[in-house]
Amino acid sequence: MSQKTASSVHLRLSKLHATGNDFLVLLDLEGAWGPRGSELLDPWTRAALCDRATGVGADGLIRVLRAGARGADVAMELSNADGSWAEMSGNGIRCLAAAPEVASLLAGDVLRVDTMAGVRTVAVGRDRTGEVTSARVDMGKATFAPSEIPFTGEDVEKVEALVGAARYEGGVAGMGNPHLVLFVDDPGLVPIEAHGQALERDPRFPARTNVEFVSVEGDELVMRVWERGIGETRSCGTGACAAAAVA
Repeated sequence: MSQKTASSVHLRLSKLHATGNDFLVLLDLEGAWGPRGSELLDPWTRAALCDRATGVGADGLIRVLRAGARGADVAMELSNADGSWAEMSGNGIRCLAAAPEVASLLAGDVLRVDTMAGVRTVAVGRDRTGEVTSARVDMGKATFAPSEIPFTGEDVEKVEALVGAARYEGGVAGMGNPHLVLFVDDPGLVPIEAHGQALERDPRFPARTNVEFVSVEGDELVMRVWERGIGETRSCGTGACAAAAVA
């Protein structure tokens, strides 16, 4: 796959998924760590690669670079399917650790990854041949500080959201990225395409937001998620953590 520029760039990509949340992983160890500034691929190209009809297709694209200044092994530059930047993805960072090109660099079973949300540690599991078969990430603490989410509303614990005649209630949390968690009787009945898209751009979220529609069923949460810059996805690691934290 090549980028349409004055000088074409040959890209070698891995495609992986974690519980259905899928990503393209690009190893670029010669690239400089600098999210939002290091434009190996422009936003249009990143979006084109993630397009499911005309590109490879994915929920996002991860570029793996040499570590920054925070003692990490590698750095993760993450963009959403629409080409916009994202701070963190729980499933995405697991895919990064399991990508063959990255796994081959691992001297042990722990990988420290520098992200726009801070350094995250991923522990990998291997089979008898040494191949990585699982990855578990320390997601860090949820934050309810409005400035850290960021959220300009007055109360993160009792949030009301309106879409037309529909009224939702829930809370707000940050997992390195913003989340609006709304409690409903049945997530399956939510018109998520219309309501998720509207709520993603709620003006109280300066950086837009991910939206989780959650029902509490016994000791389990059932969730549908609308991811910022992507749309509805099959799962979301930061969203699951945010839903649990708010619940």
